[in-house]
Amino acid sequence: MQRIFFLLSFFVSVSALAQPAQNLILVTLDGVRWQEIFNGADSTLLFDPVYSRDTASARKQFWAATPTERRKLFMPFLWNTIGQQGQLYGNRQQGSRINVSNPHWFSYPGYNEILSGYADDRIKSNDKIDNPNVTVLEFLNQQPGYAGKVAVFSSWDVIEAAVNEKRSGIPASSANEASQPVTGADSLLSDMTTLYPREFGDGVRADFLTYFSARQYIKEKQPRVLFLSFDETDDLAHAGRYLDHLRMVQSIDRYLADLWQMIQRMPQYAGKTSIVITTDHGRGHTPKARWKDHGTKTVDSYQIWMAAMGPGIRATGEQGSGPVLFQNQIAATLARLLGFTFTSDHPVGPPIDTIGSDKR
Repeated sequence: MQRIFFLLSFFVSVSALAQPAQNLILVTLDGVRWQEIFNGADSTLLFDPVYSRDTASARKQFWAATPTERRKLFMPFLWNTIGQQGQLYGNRQQGSRINVSNPHWFSYPGYNEILSGYADDRIKSNDKIDNPNVTVLEFLNQQPGYAGKVAVFSSWDVIEAAVNEKRSGIPASSANEASQPVTGADSLLSDMTTLYPREFGDGVRADFLTYFSARQYIKEKQPRVLFLSFDETDDLAHAGRYLDHLRMVQSIDRYLADLWQMIQRMPQYAGKTSIVITTDHGRGHTPKARWKDHGTKTVDSYQIWMAAMGPGIRATGEQGSGPVLFQNQIAATLARLLGFTFTSDHPVGPPIDTIGSDKR
């Protein structure tokens, strides 16, 4: 009898995993290294007063004896929830490798590759030029049941171009673009977006404003696909502010925990939503190896990471040795999680074998 019960439980579990998600959230953290994701704070940066203005505070907030302790201290939601219920890729120390395939190793080429599944030689700068490639978001927006149910919230204004808001018709709230007030909460967010200091220029909105704007939109509009793109993580790194960089990543981890808890209370999303988190590029290893920078002059800044959780994603945690994965596989993987095969007039990288289902 116990064996029969076990087999029934097993087949029910496998059947649930085989069903595609009904909703999808894609999150990007600009320029966040795999080293911190899997090891926590880097002592060569954390205890250097050039990069961490208050090393005593840095030690108290982010330091622990082992990498496992440090990474849980750094990103508790990522490790205590996704690490237990989902999958994480990119710990090269364990033989898990995921790389960009574009030759540039900086932001817009990376976002194009994530979204279109294609490393396009025409996208070779961070100029705000509309993406000539159809993205997986535009593809999903054309599918039955998803039209008008795809939305983008980003801190960096170039994301509007990366998703080609004009052609795709997908609403993309970015940078210091104030929303049209509908409720009192909308009005407050609009005022804060307009009046809050723009530390990194007019093209970048504070990440907390991006998050709370997206959260309010979910409550009001309940999109089926959401792309949430954070940017201050990269700006702080370029400024050499390692402690502030860590604090920003940790804040985003808290935002994602809040988001996940919120949608589990909403019938449309609870148990029906997958989340994928990744980055557009890596950066240098140490202060001497250009930690502040990335691009082809910065060794190994092609190295990235990815995390995923939800329907169609087995709870296998941190991944070990396996084939090298590429950023151009993410777009098809996102579509596969919803039960679709992403096709376009440009080449598209194949979905990651260990994520998603072909059933719909």
